[in-house]
Amino acid sequence: MDSLKKFLTNKWTKFLFWSIIYLLWFVVWAKNYWMIVGVAVIYDIYISKFLYRAFGEKYKQKKQASKSYKKTAEWIETIIFAVVVATLIRIFFFEMYVIPTSSMEKSLLVGDYLCVSKMSYGPKLPNTPLTFPFVHHTMPLTKDVPSFVEWIKRPYKRIAGFDTIHRNDVVVFNFPAGDTVALAEPFQNYYDLCRIYGRKYVVENSKIISRPVDKRENYIKRAVAIPGDTLQIIKGQLFVNGELQAEIPGKQFVHKIETTSPINPMVFEKLGIVNEDVSYSGSTYYIPLTAENVVELGKLGNVTSIEKVTLSDANFNIFPANLSKYPWSEDMFGPLWIPRKGATVKLTLDNLPLYERIIDVYENHDLKVEGDKIYIDGKIADSYTFAMNYYFMMGDNRHNSADSRYWGFVPEDHIVGRASFVWLSLDKNKTLFSGKVRFGRMFKKIK
Repeated sequence: MDSLKKFLTNKWTKFLFWSIIYLLWFVVWAKNYWMIVGVAVIYDIYISKFLYRAFGEKYKQKKQASKSYKKTAEWIETIIFAVVVATLIRIFFFEMYVIPTSSMEKSLLVGDYLCVSKMSYGPKLPNTPLTFPFVHHTMPLTKDVPSFVEWIKRPYKRIAGFDTIHRNDVVVFNFPAGDTVALAEPFQNYYDLCRIYGRKYVVENSKIISRPVDKRENYIKRAVAIPGDTLQIIKGQLFVNGELQAEIPGKQFVHKIETTSPINPMVFEKLGIVNEDVSYSGSTYYIPLTAENVVELGKLGNVTSIEKVTLSDANFNIFPANLSKYPWSEDMFGPLWIPRKGATVKLTLDNLPLYERIIDVYENHDLKVEGDKIYIDGKIADSYTFAMNYYFMMGDNRHNSADSRYWGFVPEDHIVGRASFVWLSLDKNKTLFSGKVRFGRMFKKIK
């Protein structure tokens, strides 16, 4: 036992142990081979102790000489250690996320707190590493003070994970259209605002800022189509590669409900339908319903008919916002091919609206159109080869979800991680003593 203890406390044992952990984590896994120099620091900590003799001894003496200095120093050491450990966990392993809107109901509810696995698809290393800890893009108690500086900008890099994105995975990602933000309407899509009010009006009436990929708003949706798929929506039904999407428990559409008398609000509460979702005029209701909700409401004596609403009128806000070539709507959309890394498409003026943001913004090429000619990086182009994989994301609340139908593809460099499970769920409409905590949803796996 003494020999084992002696071995474990030996300075060379400690040096080798931490060197192996460091090399496997930051050099081999992260593929940052230049970080091998960190082994020299570990060697100094346990073997040579040059830095300790230069600075550590004086620091230790100050702590011994003053109780107040020692107490303050220990607090600072604890905070720094906690911040470093928490930051490493957040970057490489998992992150917490809260559902802010109803776009994924009833699969996920407003007030669900999720654990998002970074390991599933591989951790994405920060593009902007110089940032205030535990803050996404804006400093607390401010509206427009960024929590990061772009003195160091890193290209997209994702290290090995356990899996790849599968069709119908629930995924957290950075909002692709969030590269530009009008601070007067920070939760509105800047490009939608420009289409509605005109860019000049938006610029004149709001401060406009830009955000790097990793500092854009976090969204959560279902990856209904993956690279190489062809997607089409017909009367609200989603088809991928010609096959109807597998049934998603909790998926809902707005339905028109005709009644002979008002529906008791207790019925809605029992079915999990929140007041904000109930819209009615006289004897007609418009409510987002799951298939199960439709069956239960159809049993009521005062309900005469229930009909799913189909949004078939062409909508200029629907991707790619070009009614002359693509008169699509929320429920009549596509067919649309999802770009795959390494695949080449023939470029024409007709299909350019589908891929121009990919070429110009996501893959950073100089794209111009002059007459009937397409120029990429100053050269005439009649084809394009994609450098990244892309995904099509949709919310399960199909008529109340700002998703890829409105802003198009999600690039692979925007993917944050997979939503794994709900660790806490709070109902904003209830108090602590009237069922605020949804215990039945806690530690529920997300499907």
